[in-house]
Amino acid sequence: MKNLFAFLSLCLVTTSIFSQEKETDSTKIETLDEVLVKAVRVKATSPITHTNVTKKELAKRNLGQDIPVLLNFLPSVVTTSDAGAGIGYTGIRIRGVSAQSTNITINGIPYSDAESLGTFWVNLGDFASSIESLQLQRGVGTSTNGSAAFGASINILTDAVSKEASGEVSNSFGSFNTRKHTVKFSTGLMNEHFEIAGRLSNIESDGYIDRASTSLKSYFLQGSYVDDNTLIKAITFGGREMTYQSWFGFDPSTIAAIGENPNLEDNRQFNISGIQFDDNGNRTGFYDNQIDDYRQDHYQLHWNERYNRNWSSNIGLNYTNGRGFFEEYIDNYYYSNILFAPDATFDFLGLNPINVNGTSVDSMDYVRQRWLDNNFYVLNANINYKDNTIDAIMGVSLSHYDGDHFGKVIWAEYATDLPLGERYYEGNGKKNDASVFAKADYRLNDKIRLFGDVQVRNVNYETSGLESSGLQPFDVDVNYTFFNPKAGITYKTNSNNSFYFSYARANREPSRQDFENNPNVRPEQLNDFELGWRHNKGNFTFNANGYFMLYNEQLVLSGQLDDVGNPIRTNSGESYRLGVELEAIIPITPQLTLQPNATISVNRNRETITSLDGELVSLGETAIAFSPDVIAANAIVYQPAKNLQVSLLSKFVGEQFMSNTEAELSKLDSFFVNDLNVTYTIKTNSVFDSVVLTGLVNNIFNEKFVSNGYYYTFDDDFSNPGTITTIEGVGFYPQATTNFLLGLTLNF
Repeated sequence: MKNLFAFLSLCLVTTSIFSQEKETDSTKIETLDEVLVKAVRVKATSPITHTNVTKKELAKRNLGQDIPVLLNFLPSVVTTSDAGAGIGYTGIRIRGVSAQSTNITINGIPYSDAESLGTFWVNLGDFASSIESLQLQRGVGTSTNGSAAFGASINILTDAVSKEASGEVSNSFGSFNTRKHTVKFSTGLMNEHFEIAGRLSNIESDGYIDRASTSLKSYFLQGSYVDDNTLIKAITFGGREMTYQSWFGFDPSTIAAIGENPNLEDNRQFNISGIQFDDNGNRTGFYDNQIDDYRQDHYQLHWNERYNRNWSSNIGLNYTNGRGFFEEYIDNYYYSNILFAPDATFDFLGLNPINVNGTSVDSMDYVRQRWLDNNFYVLNANINYKDNTIDAIMGVSLSHYDGDHFGKVIWAEYATDLPLGERYYEGNGKKNDASVFAKADYRLNDKIRLFGDVQVRNVNYETSGLESSGLQPFDVDVNYTFFNPKAGITYKTNSNNSFYFSYARANREPSRQDFENNPNVRPEQLNDFELGWRHNKGNFTFNANGYFMLYNEQLVLSGQLDDVGNPIRTNSGESYRLGVELEAIIPITPQLTLQPNATISVNRNRETITSLDGELVSLGETAIAFSPDVIAANAIVYQPAKNLQVSLLSKFVGEQFMSNTEAELSKLDSFFVNDLNVTYTIKTNSVFDSVVLTGLVNNIFNEKFVSNGYYYTFDDDFSNPGTITTIEGVGFYPQATTNFLLGLTLNF
């Protein structure tokens, strides 16, 4: 059997990464908690480009902001927030690739939404307080569960079993009336085998943008059984989010059309969501309940078993239920005279005109809710063989998604044939995902390690009913089979230096929104080449990684949004991303350390064809949207005493286009932002083991910057009949100026 696994690893051929950590004895008993994510994580010696983040590192800035914001200073990362303050709807792009192409798993279970392929971090309020560690893999990475990684993957391990009983009360307050309240506990091991641990959290914020409020209530509860060779965990987590909509950002053209100041510098906190007019076009205010209201509950069961020093297995089961809606006021004047959208018309709702006081009426104000009610089932199973030469794992992942989409009118200006509360459209999406994989890390000798990974994945996706934006029939029935090989080699020249090279292939299906926007959308393919050097001497670390990501039919962001604020993607034919990532840890003195990183890249579509003034025009090679050529960060960490740490965190993001046409109007300016983070720990001999004081001042130099936006065009022939003119428009998501958060944590 040992020779069989050795042969498998050599056939897979592999990849590697020079190690920054000392190799451990392969016969050493591993922490059983870590087996939960072994199938989707890589070692320090693997040739996969990655960064590990620990619970301790997250805690320094965990004052209520979402997980993407806590990862903002990692290499190649750009984050953004609709509400401007890092709480609520937040997003992350890695190497310029959209969040829809980043694979997220929690304890090996896919978290990215099966239909939209997106990750809604707003549904994970204060989840950072329940994370033991996470690993961010850049590029294709290793085989993972769920949809493929096209720019990165983030795999999360939740709280490990604690031997000792403990408790924690954490509270933070800050700008924009932000506050976070968290209570955690662990019973420790009872009878040396059982532990119960949990968390309750509440986060509230008014947001930087007008009315962009957020209310997040969440929980985490786990029961564990552990002995020398067995770990069984039953975990449930989830909660409810309520956010006032701000996902359409700041659109100068629309804002000017309603008589507001369209100057972003002067009026950057204005939020157009929920705006109301009377029949004469006079503004009357904003709808109070223009909200997104969603609940999501996860139930996981994990069983890890070690049979001897060589063999172990893991089985994971998951059930996720999500249900909720977003509510919006459809103002007849606004939709008919400013947006020129049909939503306020009776025809859109499938109604006939009515007679009101002798006048025929065919449009009206009304309030609608658009609902999503879904169920997601997952089975993961894998088996691992490990000795002094080889570490091999084989597994299977099966999932089934069933999601209902429907809309309700809950208030209307006039009585119609549509009863209030009844559904005016319905649709359904079903997705089955099955994958098998085998991967191995083979130690050829003291200098060379090989890594191989093959995955076969089958995806079936079917829809029925109507889509929500135009209420048109929406019928998709596609089946994809993907073969995803990965291979690499690591060469260790000495105890301080390692070099690695890897190749990985990935295929990825379109999302529901991709099919809605283009029924002929095609799956995307990626060939990812990574070449790196890692140097580690004492406390000094330097990593250099070059990558060449060659795409076919990459689904790139077009710059446009759909009618619910989702970014629209489009196939781009051939495209590539070529870059180098540099990172280091530089000790200046025992108290002072620098931690810089930088990414310099070229991101191009081979050929872009667009419509300009009614004609198709080839623009040749163009920059890929939302892909800055330079991303850099630095942390200056000063620790004058063991219990006091002060960090200056800096982030630079270069210019980027919001379109693939390099339109000048779509250019986002570069920005340079600095945060100050202070933590002070007081050890006590009283009721509390320790008291931790945390302070965070974001954007200390009051930079007025925009990290995200959108760009749209439409053909206009109204002003000059017979002549088509392309009209451009943009929108922005302004981020908060100087703001602060202060926290107090009591540990006992």
